[in-house]
Amino acid sequence: MPVEAAKLIATALAIGLGAIGPGIGIGLIGSKAVEALGRNPEAESSIRTTMVLGIVFAESIAIYALVIAFILKFA
Repeated sequence: MPVEAAKLIATALAIGLGAIGPGIGIGLIGSKAVEALGRNPEAESSIRTTMVLGIVFAESIAIYALVIAFILKFA
C-alpha cells in the first residue's frame, strides 16, 4: 500500500470515528435537556446553561479529531 493511500485512510478514520462519539453525546445531551425542561420548566435557564456547556465540551473532542486528521493528512 502506498504511503499516500495509508495517509488518506488514516485521515478518514480519524475524523470519521472521532465524530461518532461527540455526535451521539450531543444528541443525548439535547434529549435529556428537553426531558428535564418538560419536567421542570421553571429551571430553564440553569438547564440551558448546563446543556450548552456539555455540548461545548463534546464538540471540542470533535474539533480535536479534526486537528488530528489534518495533521495526518498534511504531515
